[in-house]
Amino acid sequence: MGRTWNNKAWFMVLPVLLLVAFSAIIPLMTVVNYSVQDTFGNNVFFWAGAEWFEEILHSDRFWEAMGRNLVFSAIILVIEIPLGIFIALNMPKKGWGVPVCLVLMALPLLIPWNVVGTIWQVFGRVDIGLLGYSLRALGFDYNYVNDPFDAWITVIVMDVWHWTSLVVLLCYAGLVSIPDAYYQAAKIDGASRWAIFRYIQLPKMNRVLLIAVLLRFMDSFMIYTEPFVVTGGGPGNTTTFLSIDLVKLAIGEFNLGEAAAMSIIYFLIVMLLSWVFYTVMTAYDAER
Repeated sequence: MGRTWNNKAWFMVLPVLLLVAFSAIIPLMTVVNYSVQDTFGNNVFFWAGAEWFEEILHSDRFWEAMGRNLVFSAIILVIEIPLGIFIALNMPKKGWGVPVCLVLMALPLLIPWNVVGTIWQVFGRVDIGLLGYSLRALGFDYNYVNDPFDAWITVIVMDVWHWTSLVVLLCYAGLVSIPDAYYQAAKIDGASRWAIFRYIQLPKMNRVLLIAVLLRFMDSFMIYTEPFVVTGGGPGNTTTFLSIDLVKLAIGEFNLGEAAAMSIIYFLIVMLLSWVFYTVMTAYDAER
């Protein structure tokens, strides 16, 4: 008996397609349009071709911001992934402590990004902030507004506080899915804590770790709100990441063509690096 096709079902997908077109495709096409045109004002545009792309790729400003992004993302991954695994391994698997720990881990993720930036902006101030005032009282010359190193430390600690919970929850989900029989067999064999982690827990967390690394890389590489609220990209340009530089170029300098070209390059870099991460990690998982 032949299968009956209901073509009317496609109309159920139409609202989703319209929503995606309105929120993603149309703005993207607008950006592409601006990236290949220039204007002298009065809403009169003329063809510029690849001029803006060449200018961005030959700009020291762009590559310096790119370098800061890559360094920041590398530091974030090196800190948050091992820290998230460590916390997940030491969280309770049974009893009343489970919901308490899960709620505590989820709390930082529920705070909006601009609120996180405001919290740490006040928290780090040397006059009224608990962190800044305490460090000054202990003899540390801490001032994230004037010192580039202190600004970087503040932004990194803020991101670790905000997003390590995501890694913890993903790793914890992978750990609780391991059957108790695995641990019982390891106990019978006299396996050490390290052996259990290496041969039982880590392989079972491979998939969730892949998701955690990809999410944290993309989020950290596209970070904007928190450092902008805390430091504004300063002192100088020391915490001016690509996203902040892009907003300054588009809104501050109103250079729409160059900003559009930069946003497309930025988007392609994120997609390329995410694909590299995914390919390398899945290939390593397949070999194992």
